[in-house]
Amino acid sequence: MPDAILALEALTAGYDEAAVIRGLDLTVGPGEVVALLGPNGAGKTTTLRVVSGIVRPMAGRVVFAGTDLVRTSPSARARLGIAHVPEGRGLFFDLTVAEHFRVGPRGQRLDDALAYEYFPKLHEIHRRRAGLLSGGEQQMLAVARALASRPRLLLLDELTLGLAPVIVEWLLPVVREFAQTYGCAVLLVEQHVHLALAVADRGYVLSHGEIAAHDEAARLRTDRQLLIASYLGERTQTDEPVPEREKGGRS
Repeated sequence: MPDAILALEALTAGYDEAAVIRGLDLTVGPGEVVALLGPNGAGKTTTLRVVSGIVRPMAGRVVFAGTDLVRTSPSARARLGIAHVPEGRGLFFDLTVAEHFRVGPRGQRLDDALAYEYFPKLHEIHRRRAGLLSGGEQQMLAVARALASRPRLLLLDELTLGLAPVIVEWLLPVVREFAQTYGCAVLLVEQHVHLALAVADRGYVLSHGEIAAHDEAARLRTDRQLLIASYLGERTQTDEPVPEREKGGRS
């Protein structure tokens, strides 16, 4: 994809010299939502951590808007426009909702008005400390804070973990709307496969640290056997290589 915001090229990474992901090729274009799926331990969180700079790659490249990020620190990546919402939400429990929008990467101004536009409930409770919020409200704040940085690339790790279904069904479309409105590229790690594929343009399935499947989200949704086989780490006759024309982007 020539205009990709994010391109992972033959990426290998892990911990203590043990590779968790191996040879990953993945792209996300402007305004595109890409779901990164797979069972626990497949390497999804590690992939996001490499992109945001928390984990250094062993081999391969992370390319952001045409620039190799190999020597770019996590804080510098945030200033370039990469926002990462980790699985633990990354909030400061002693700070109020409003105070979270005053704490950003050095030199970066957060747009609280934009955050409240997408999450008006947060404005109603802007004086409440994060530690007193419900799980759904905390997740709203984590995502809102990321949107307030007006990112070019948004990384979301297990956005719906532990949330009530009614909140899940509302939260993911908000991400979809933001991506379309502002041209933000979104890489979404999610266990709720069908909810993720309902808002995504494309999906990659990781199995044992490698890409087991990649296709348009609509096609992945209808190929139940392929998803099951990929999650179990098996290969079936339906798990065929993606044609060259489909690699790296929308046809």
